[in-house]
Amino acid sequence: MAKPIKKTASVFTRVSPELKNQAEDVLDKLQIPMSTALSMFLQQVVEQRGIPFEVKLHHQPLDASTLTTEQFDQEIQKGFDDFKHGKTYTDEQVHQQLQEKNRQSRQQKKCTNFRQQKRNWHTFQLS
Repeated sequence: MAKPIKKTASVFTRVSPELKNQAEDVLDKLQIPMSTALSMFLQQVVEQRGIPFEVKLHHQPLDASTLTTEQFDQEIQKGFDDFKHGKTYTDEQVHQQLQEKNRQSRQQKKCTNFRQQKRNWHTFQLS
């Protein structure tokens, strides 16, 4: 039978309170303590010999003022080509996507507010 590994090393990091609260909300739903999730991440870094997910830059909207005339013309042509090939969204599809994002944002704020109230109540009870 394998001996349990003693966990004696500590890892400290600073993150925004909002990120921490959002992560806690997700982990609470999964019933995984934050320390376990971080240990799982580190174990995957070791096993995969790298970051266990793709790390890339997010697509940034183009700033037309920074484009050359040739680059600008190419971007306009891409738009025409997308339209020609039906790569478009109806106003209803755009409206639905915006409503869904707003709903998710409101839900996230409610969860964050509830978590903060719960912490404040817990702190009050301990005082």
